[in-house]
Amino acid sequence: MKEEKERLDQLFDFFREIDKEKFIGRQTYLSDGVRKENDAEHAWHMAVMTLLLSEYSNEEIDVLHTISMLLIHDLVEIDAGDTYAYDEEGKKTQADRERRAADRIYGLLPKDQGKKLYDLWLEFEERKTPEAKFARVMDNLQPMMLNAATGGKAWEEHQVVLSQILKRNAHTAEGSQILWDYASENFIKPNLEAGRIREV
Repeated sequence: MKEEKERLDQLFDFFREIDKEKFIGRQTYLSDGVRKENDAEHAWHMAVMTLLLSEYSNEEIDVLHTISMLLIHDLVEIDAGDTYAYDEEGKKTQADRERRAADRIYGLLPKDQGKKLYDLWLEFEERKTPEAKFARVMDNLQPMMLNAATGGKAWEEHQVVLSQILKRNAHTAEGSQILWDYASENFIKPNLEAGRIREV
């Protein structure tokens, strides 16, 4: 019983720690264009999207495994902070910051569960499995959808150009050709034509 209590204490310490994800702000506006989303909202949104869009994966995927990856992969930002998709300076130190954060945050868990979450995080980062590829589609698609819903508000604020969006999405079609084609036609193209995304 003592070991069980210690394990549960450790788990609930972790749950309290990851509440901090709700305070990590992102650069993507919510659909009303008034405030920006936080990491926890982003994770929830991608999880629901995966549940309903998994049929469009290029390869068959384990949906629960993919959702699990999406729910935990940004926990590292509690320590590392959110690195904006188009922040080239921030990207230079991102991998190191996030690895140190992963060591600490997933290390708070009992060893077996800490390893499970760390391995999920690594899988997402390496983008080799069908699940990781599809998770990356969701991670790119969700902010694109919200950017389109707000008339390209964050894209305009950050003066994002088409080449940046295409570079970020260089591997999106590897996870879902159908969803990449849909996003290109419905999220990117209209904002490009309206001048909210510059063609440079």
